[in-house]
Amino acid sequence: MHPILVNIGPITIYSYGFFVASAVLLALWIAYREAKQRGLEYNLVPDLGFYLILGAILGARLFYIILNIQEFTSNPISIIQFWKGGLVFFGGAIVSIAVGWGYLRWKQQPFWAWTDAFAPGIAAGQALGRVGCLMAGCCYGKPSQVPWAITFKNPDSLAPLHIPLHPTQIYHSLAGLITFIALLILKPHLKKNGQLFSFFLIFYGGLRLTIEFFRGDFRDYFGLLSITQWGAIGMALFGLTILFYKRRT
Repeated sequence: MHPILVNIGPITIYSYGFFVASAVLLALWIAYREAKQRGLEYNLVPDLGFYLILGAILGARLFYIILNIQEFTSNPISIIQFWKGGLVFFGGAIVSIAVGWGYLRWKQQPFWAWTDAFAPGIAAGQALGRVGCLMAGCCYGKPSQVPWAITFKNPDSLAPLHIPLHPTQIYHSLAGLITFIALLILKPHLKKNGQLFSFFLIFYGGLRLTIEFFRGDFRDYFGLLSITQWGAIGMALFGLTILFYKRRT
């Protein structure tokens, strides 16, 4: 694909970084609208978003480094070059949730109401941000002969070249889009704070678990499933736990 979006003299804009930044802006815009509709202090969205983004980037990069440590032993400076690709959603989710909980507790804000406000935006951001993965060639799929397989030819791509691969980046993007649409449909029917967020965890965790079977990049396995798949299962189970708790309270 096209890892470098713009290269004019000393100015280089990487496709991955551009789409991740665009995804963040989209997520914050949707969260702002959701918070306003829910009667929350929507002016907190920029500050809260900043801390969530910081936690998400640090957590996602750290988790990627842990899972791909051999990639960085020979070139340690690449650890900080996250704009070229290499962020793991689950690592970012764990750290950002912890950071968000701390910030909202400090501001004496209702945690579960805010998770509902951010859930649709996160799903939409995933749909857009994964386009950056496609452009960079990271998160690539296994070799495949399906009619919709894609072949990377750009030498700067992170994916293997000249081999038809499952377009797992597109699968991930569709998973975010499907989750976003499902949340919009469910939103009017859910009355308790935290329920929308629980469905986000269930939908996205389930879809991510499935997509992982088609991934072709290095995956650390624990038993029959990759660590990411265990994370997806944990994500879905956490969502089910929240949903069960909210229905009983």
